[in-house]
Amino acid sequence: MTKSKVESKKRTRQRNGVRNKTNKEEEPRLILSASATGTKSKESSSFLEKMRARLSGGHFRMINEKLYTCTGKEALNYFRDEPSLFNLYHAGYKSQMSNWPEQPVNVIIKWLKKQSPSFVVADFGCGEALIAKSVKNTVFSLDLVSNDPEVIACDMANAPLVSSSVDVAVFCLSLMGTNYQSYLEESCRVLKPGGWLLIAEVKSRFDPNTGGADPDKFSSAISELGFNSVKKDFSNKMFILFYFTKKEKHISKRKEIEWPMLKPCLYKRR
Repeated sequence: MTKSKVESKKRTRQRNGVRNKTNKEEEPRLILSASATGTKSKESSSFLEKMRARLSGGHFRMINEKLYTCTGKEALNYFRDEPSLFNLYHAGYKSQMSNWPEQPVNVIIKWLKKQSPSFVVADFGCGEALIAKSVKNTVFSLDLVSNDPEVIACDMANAPLVSSSVDVAVFCLSLMGTNYQSYLEESCRVLKPGGWLLIAEVKSRFDPNTGGADPDKFSSAISELGFNSVKKDFSNKMFILFYFTKKEKHISKRKEIEWPMLKPCLYKRR
């Protein structure tokens, strides 16, 4: 082999070697580039999710404020005009409740499971009807809008239930309207004498030091309506539970009951 051919082959091998080396050096850069793109994609997706959550949270706050500052009839018409807002509200409500260490509805469910399974229950403002899904009792689940055939859509001041037909009436974070007393009057109508009234509400609504109602005045007003106050449970950090029984015989007084104003539970913008 001539010297020129040897040198030619050497130059060819060198060129190939350089080429291969270059490819090996570039390969990690391509991988890094793909990884960076994936990271950016994840960051973008996370950002969009946060934005959607903020938008959803903003809508929830608006609807929540509306429900606390209007009558039950107005709220019923509000959701009838735009049923999708009801789903949006409950999605936001569920998100807020997920931060609570204990859910009041679970406390009520535990209490019901200790009572007779023959008790008929009226769940005023049932939400996702968790009580009906968790106990053996017959439960009438009432709410402003119904996406479930087992939930009765109605104004809670005018429930389609027979008078003196219910053993337990429940209000779990549902005394929201400015005419909340009419809901309690309706519960008194449908309850049997000796029947139970259970009310769970956000604790801040009953803190007089921050503009909330006096819990004793609230209990007194319900007693005047025709109930005996059995217990007030302040043990939970987030909510208070009231237990009443309907009086066997009650002579209604002519004077109008002085109902305390319940502080709206409004969420701050984050």
